[in-house]
Amino acid sequence: MDQLIGAARSDKPAAGALVKDSDTKNFMADVIDASQQVPVIVDFWAPWCGPCKQLGPALEKAVAEAKGAVRLVKIDIDKNQQLAAQMRFQSIPAVYAFFQGRPVDGFVGALPDSQVKAFVRKLAEIGGPGGDDEGAAIEDALAEAEAALEAGDAGTAGAIFNQVLAHEPDNLRGLTGLVRGLVAAGELKRAREALARIPADKQADAAVGKARAALELAEQAAGAAGQLSELQAKVAGNPADHQARFDLAVALYATGQQEAALDELLEIVRRDRAWNEEAARKQLVKYFEAQGPTHPLTLTGRRRLSSLLFK
Repeated sequence: MDQLIGAARSDKPAAGALVKDSDTKNFMADVIDASQQVPVIVDFWAPWCGPCKQLGPALEKAVAEAKGAVRLVKIDIDKNQQLAAQMRFQSIPAVYAFFQGRPVDGFVGALPDSQVKAFVRKLAEIGGPGGDDEGAAIEDALAEAEAALEAGDAGTAGAIFNQVLAHEPDNLRGLTGLVRGLVAAGELKRAREALARIPADKQADAAVGKARAALELAEQAAGAAGQLSELQAKVAGNPADHQARFDLAVALYATGQQEAALDELLEIVRRDRAWNEEAARKQLVKYFEAQGPTHPLTLTGRRRLSSLLFK
């Protein structure tokens, strides 16, 4: 997840998509159309190319330092041989720069970092004041990452969140989004490390609470899904076994059955709200935090919980 990939496309490319992979099909949108706003560098590379591995990170770093004034598109020639043939270059890495739909500069082969930076800086100057405002670019990138996360694309979301944090290491939306993205990808240890990067004075923020709840639930659920059938049988055999029902709720949530998990926890509250120091109610609150205040299950779950507590 070291580069921003698979960014959402529209008639106007997202401002946050500073670095992306592309292909023959999307070359027009990602390069020609996008270059109407800011200069776009195209890096033609291949996995077997040693100099490409040296040049790629240097280009990405220089583009990131340009803070939205230039974009970078990476194209694997092995997967896009027709486009590579059309460009007629003799060797790789081959780098072309486009602005306002036309090629304006380029070079072949790996260059020293200083020359790569100078190349990108020159293109940024060509783009002039029409380049993206850094603040707006970051906001667009965050929105794009959050949309990817909601769509279940944790890899793309994590890549964009990491790119935002390369610009603003203390960006709270970026940090909490990264935690949630890592949780969604099953990388719980890295998610815990990302959570620890959040400053102490921000720990009470609602977004931090949501990210923390998601992580704690994922840690709690690790391995629980395999016990689902056993726990269902235990509860069926003894409906008063609150611990089995609580564990069943954890297993249900782990397998994506959030509504069923809430039902089991609410049943514990109905039977014995004080059980295990109100463990069921506290678990429900954690689910509500992880899902967010406007999630349909949060809204209905809170209403049902309130009716049980205050009847």
